[in-house]
Parts: sequence; structure tokens; C-alpha cells
Amino acid sequence: MNALAPRGGRVGGVWMTLFGIAWLAVWTVQLTPVQLLLPLQLDTPGGPEDWITGVVWSGLILSIGGLAGVIAGPLAGMLSDRTRSRWGRRRPWAIGGTLLTAGSLLLTGTASEPVTVGAAWVGVSVGIAVLSAALTAMIADQVFAQRGAASALVSSAQAVGIVVGVGAVVLLGLGIGASYVMLAVFILIVGIGTALLLPDPLPTDLVHERSRAQARAPWRERLGALQDRNFGWVLASRLTVNLGNALGTALLLFFLLYGVGSPAASAEDDLLVLIVIYTIFVVGASLFAGSLSDRTGVRKPIVIVAALVQAASAVMILISPTFIGTAVAAAVMGAGYGAYMAVSLALATDLLPRPEHHAGDLGIVNVSANLGQLLGPLLGAGLVALVGGFWLLFLVAGILSVLGGIMTVLVHHEPVRPDASSRSPRRAAR
Repeated sequence: MNALAPRGGRVGGVWMTLFGIAWLAVWTVQLTPVQLLLPLQLDTPGGPEDWITGVVWSGLILSIGGLAGVIAGPLAGMLSDRTRSRWGRRRPWAIGGTLLTAGSLLLTGTASEPVTVGAAWVGVSVGIAVLSAALTAMIADQVFAQRGAASALVSSAQAVGIVVGVGAVVLLGLGIGASYVMLAVFILIVGIGTALLLPDPLPTDLVHERSRAQARAPWRERLGALQDRNFGWVLASRLTVNLGNALGTALLLFFLLYGVGSPAASAEDDLLVLIVIYTIFVVGASLFAGSLSDRTGVRKPIVIVAALVQAASAVMILISPTFIGTAVAAAVMGAGYGAYMAVSLALATDLLPRPEHHAGDLGIVNVSANLGQLLGPLLGAGLVALVGGFWLLFLVAGILSVLGGIMTVLVHHEPVRPDASSRSPRRAAR
């Protein structure tokens, strides 16, 4: 444990590796059902009215799960901030979230009706929200000079997780039930293993006393970074850009089947190809942009440009709604989204004012992204049903991405000193 503890605000390669693997598991078990398993469970092939019914059910279930996560994530984060056990503050919540996620995945795999699928998926969403809140807080707790790099691991793991999960299901020819069992075992092993291995230092006496005092403070003072205007604009931007991204990705299997016209026999293979392309560019862009923001101390301009690049991908699909056009758009979207998610998380972490609120505040940061991803399918289903096609879906996706970039313009953020090591920029200024 001591060998992995941060020194001088920096963490080593082993810490980064374990942290990245933990997020890989989180995204794999969340996005594999979103991209592939839930659509397969809920698809009703037939005439136009039949397949649209499947799209609507998929959007509704994912959105209800997202709302559950909205409540669970910040709540778990606030409770984690006040936890003082011999196991640490974050570790008990990471393990609890892992167990809930694994059990709920098994229930989702055995469900057959939309209502029971939705009920089980709520458990998955809550478990992931709790686990994510604990993991994200570790960036603010332990990392200062490498926040861009650590945040890049979160966003790049998101893209790799889709490939790992969907690739395993498609290439191994797994059925729906077997796929959920595989995901449950994966999150159990990785989630509990990394939670036990990653350091979880207890807060200093000053932070602990502040946390106890905060519990007795008036409700307005318990809002943490939510009271900060700049932090609020970052949250709004992440919600909006993620909503735009979800519109372009969450219903991709349905788009291939009924928008592009891919044969049902090859649609899953086509989906995997697009996901691989998207992943390569997400990983490359997130690692490059995160590292660049650490070296230069500049975050805000990178976030704005990345949101606009994502918007350009939606325009490409509108112009060329073919498989080749979609593949090119997937590369552009991956580049924009990867850079945006890596640097916007580092930007949000820079704006945190108080260490006693780290998990609670960053739980809300997670929610802003996850809510966009999980509300996207519901909004997308409504847009598809409204016009009986997909053009309005991608038009709105592009508009939302541009709006997210505009919101970031309103954030006041001074460049971070690249040599910062022991304090966050926000607290150093205080």
C-alpha cells in the first residue's frame, strides 16, 4: 500500500495502471449493455412501428437508470467524504458499488420483459454510480500535477471498455445471459481487486474537522462547489456535450439496421468495426490532450475546440448517412469526445474549492456526464419516432455539442502551473 501512495502530489505508473484498469471495468459493464445487449433484448423486428417500439423501450429504460444514478452518485460521494473507517473513505464504497453492480447484472441477464429488464438495470446504474464516485474522488485526493493524465485514463477507458465488452460478446458468440455473467465476473474481480490495492489515505485532521463542521452547517453551505458559477458552467457543458455524444452513439445499432440498411446478419460486426474506429481516436485524443493540458497548464481552449470537433462529426453523418460516412464520422467524434472528456474532468477538478467536498462534488461531475449519456437514448428515441428516421437525431446532436462548447467559454479558469505538485491551483490561490 505504501509503495503506491502519492508523493509530492504525484503518483507512479502502478497507481495509474490500477486506476485505468478499474475504469476499464466500469465502462465495460456499463456500455456493453447500452450499446449491444439491451438493444438486442428489447428489439422488436418487424414493420416500422415494431422497431420504433424497441427504440422507445431502450431509451426509456436507460433514462430511468440514469436518473437513479443521478441520485445515487452524489449521495454516495457525500457519505464517502464523511466516512472514517479503518478501511478508508473511498474503498468501502467502491467495494459496495462493485457488489451491487455485479448482482444487478446477473438479474438483468435473466430478465425477459421490458419492465423487469428496466428494474434490474436501475440496480446496475446505481452500483456504477457509487463505484464511479469513489474512483473519481481519488483524483482530487491524491493527484495534482498529473490530473490531465489521470482524467485521460477515465475517458480513454470508456472507449476501450466498449471494444472489450462488445468484442468479447461478438467474437466469442456469447448469448445474452452468458454475456451478463461474463460482465458480472469481470467487475467483481477488477472492482474489488483494484479497490483493495489502490491507496486510500485517511483525511488530515483539518479536513476531517471541516467535514464534521460542514455536516452541521446550513444547507446552503453544504452545496460545495455547486455554489461556484464557473463550476456550474463546467457541469452544464459536460451534460450538454455528453447528451450530444449519446445521441450519436447510443442508438447506433438501430441506425445501422434501419438508417444505413445493414443486413441483420452483419449489423453486429459493423457495429464492432465502428466501435474500434471510435475507440482508437478516443484513446489517442484523450491521452494527447490530457498530457498537453498538463504540460501547458491550458485546459479551457482545448475543451472548446474538442466540443466543436464532436459537432462536426454529426454534420458528416447528415451529409453521408452510409457505412463509410459513418466510419469517418466515428473517427472525428472519437477525437473530439476523447479530448473533451479528458480535459473537462481535469478542468472541473481544478475548480474544486474544498477537500472535504471532493467525492460529493466529483460525484456531481460524474452525474453531469452520465446523465447526458443516459438521457440521450430517451431523447433520441423521441426524435426518431417524431420523424420516422435518424436525420433529426444527428442534427440535434451537433447543435448540443456546439452549445456545450459555448458554455465552456463562460468559465473563468486561470492556466495551471505545470510544476504544481502539492496543492490544487484553486486552493493554492486561497
